[in-house]
Amino acid sequence: MPGTSAQEAAVREVVADAGRCQSDPDRILPLHAPDVEIVKFGGRRVLGREALEAAMRAALASPMADVTTTVEITGFRFPRRGHGGPLPREGVAVVAAVKRARDARGVAAEGGPALPAASGQLTCLLVEEADGVWRVSLAQTTPTAF
Repeated sequence: MPGTSAQEAAVREVVADAGRCQSDPDRILPLHAPDVEIVKFGGRRVLGREALEAAMRAALASPMADVTTTVEITGFRFPRRGHGGPLPREGVAVVAAVKRARDARGVAAEGGPALPAASGQLTCLLVEEADGVWRVSLAQTTPTAF
């Protein structure tokens, strides 16, 4: 079910901001709920904003800093209340996207493994919190074959 144009714009902006800030923990972390849950390309699960910050800082201090991603929204919806009720559930959005990774590490020179996939289906759950700000509450990327 579609949300209002303001809701749709706010959700799109959070997803776009997350893409622009992917290498800047200080800017990207506030885009996520404190109890965020992230499941990465390789299946690693990160629970909570503090754990996300630690994972990001460790990755940015390693050769993984040369891995960048892009996200293309393919659709989103605002779930209905109950079982198909006529009104959208306020403050909840589900975003479907394609996530593509670019690995510029020079894997052969580093001797490390390449990414497990170059693209995946990204599903995000965004919530509008009490302060009126939309934040990512859950994000999972499922690798796709190519």
